[in-house]
Amino acid sequence: MIADQPPGRHERAPYWMPATELAMSDATPASPAAIAPAERLALPSDDPQRESLHNEIHARPTARIRVPALVVYVAVLNAGVSREQEAVHLRRLPGQGQLDAADLTGNFLRLRLGRATLRWERHAEFTRYTLLQALPAQPAEMLPSSELELMASLAVDPEWLRGIPGRTIAAVKLVMFNGLVDPAARPLGQAQPWFGERTVVASLMGQGHSLAVSDFRLRHTGFERMVVIAPPGTTDTRAGRIAARLLELETYRMMALRGLPVAKALQPMLSETEQALADITAAMERHERSDQELLDALAAQAARVERATAQHGYRFSATTAYHELVHARIAELREAPLPGTQTIGEFMQRRLAPAIATVASTAERLASLSQRIERAGALLRTRVDIAREAQNLQLLAKLTRGQELQLRLQSTVEGLSIAAISYYVVSLVLYAAKALQKVGLPLHPELTAGLSVPLVLWGVWKLTRRVHERLRLHD
Repeated sequence: MIADQPPGRHERAPYWMPATELAMSDATPASPAAIAPAERLALPSDDPQRESLHNEIHARPTARIRVPALVVYVAVLNAGVSREQEAVHLRRLPGQGQLDAADLTGNFLRLRLGRATLRWERHAEFTRYTLLQALPAQPAEMLPSSELELMASLAVDPEWLRGIPGRTIAAVKLVMFNGLVDPAARPLGQAQPWFGERTVVASLMGQGHSLAVSDFRLRHTGFERMVVIAPPGTTDTRAGRIAARLLELETYRMMALRGLPVAKALQPMLSETEQALADITAAMERHERSDQELLDALAAQAARVERATAQHGYRFSATTAYHELVHARIAELREAPLPGTQTIGEFMQRRLAPAIATVASTAERLASLSQRIERAGALLRTRVDIAREAQNLQLLAKLTRGQELQLRLQSTVEGLSIAAISYYVVSLVLYAAKALQKVGLPLHPELTAGLSVPLVLWGVWKLTRRVHERLRLHD
């Protein structure tokens, strides 16, 4: 397995050290941040995120596995599970009482448990626990059919596995041993005893270098079983990569399928909304309901669809991303078929593709429904705008007629006003003539007032016209 270490030894993956060197050395090399300032004068100051982004490529180094080996793998959903809770659980392992949450600030931690190793890896949605230990049997008898026998040989207490915080999404027992993988040597017969009479799928990996076998079925213990047969001389690094690809393949497969129940649950809602949208558009066409009622009904359906998109859009996007990772891991296996047996990639394509297609079609259906509701809303708003413009035209026409009547009334009032003003002016002329007559001027008041009437009328009319002209010029 892994190089022997004292019990309780744990370490984080040094970001600045390649995974192959990490597995061979316990020394902690210097961080780039610890380089002497004089050696860094040739560069400008670092971006604050440069080191963390650069070291992300070394965040989860590949394990080195010495065949024969037993790999017990558990992946749990970590929603609602803090790093502190995971640290508390890891402290329950023998010799790990000094472990604290500060050791889990990164995304990877390796704990030495005597001759075994436990790897902790935290991802966005799940956390992986991988126990690596030597196979507890000799090559001639390395596939015990008894699950209890295998569990009794674990380097950790089975109750500790049961107490891992989170909800299990994948659990695999992977057995790796040396053997012949030449199809002429019937290698499948070496793995078949661990699967009983069940139908298995198998792939020659690495262009025929090694053989992977599984039936992808859950046992009563909750684990799946996998077997890898590698030829003698397989390097520890290569064995680690093979195990990592198979375990990641199964984990990403399960994570991709998490969108399937969501897609199935949305089917009735989508059908109801599509029918409601069809009824609304039909009512729009036949003018059976008022525009306000149609807008209210359309807004209710739009809110329903947007809520579903907000709740489940991430799950559909995650399904697509995980499915792409499944394809990537299958491609990395570089499979070759074993005569008479379905390959892992072919099995995945046949069994996984319909479920992923269902999720993809549901996501497309939801997006399409949102767009159709938007188009129907735009059409209805256009109709409402046209109706509103017609109402505005009618209102403007009424206002125009009112203004015309007002102008006519104003002209009539102005005529009366000229007469009234002229009357008062003529009265003033009469009083003035009477006053002058009393003084001694030879004036006839009534005659003077009568003769001034045309002049007064003309003067008042002229003054009114001038006021109108000034108002027009001011406007």
